[in-house]
Amino acid sequence: MTAEPIRTARLTLTPLTVEDAAEMVEVLAGEELYAFIGGTPPGLAGLRSRYARLVVGRSPDGGEDWLNWIVRRERDGRAVGTVQATVTGGGRRAAIAWVVGTAWQGRGYASEAAAAMARWLAGRGVTVLQAHIHPGHEASMNVAARIGLRPTGLVEDGERVWRRERA
Repeated sequence: MTAEPIRTARLTLTPLTVEDAAEMVEVLAGEELYAFIGGTPPGLAGLRSRYARLVVGRSPDGGEDWLNWIVRRERDGRAVGTVQATVTGGGRRAAIAWVVGTAWQGRGYASEAAAAMARWLAGRGVTVLQAHIHPGHEASMNVAARIGLRPTGLVEDGERVWRRERA
């Protein structure tokens, strides 16, 4: 499975490229972004290196498809965040995640982008979506609920697993 551009009313999700790192360093610079996920804001060299690994689109053993998009405002093309899916199970399952830079939070971009990605994945046969969300991260729990994920009883590495399954 390969990422393709996805459009919504306000956003365009463009497949990740190494060149996106220069713009994304600023988007991912807010220390607050790492309160629940850990880590620190990436530097340009580190982000380029990470993106170079991700654009391959597949794990070294071939068991996972890595789909990554830059979330851009439709009106001006400005990057505001990312969405990603790790697809397994013969293309039937996806672990998803989203990040919107602090300057662009509170505008519904994460929900809009995550919903668009979820629809795109469903259109390609993915029937199970799940996200790992820190129990204190209200904004991410709201995004998950808006796209139909529900909390499960599973906790992995301190994060609650949210899930949606469709036949």
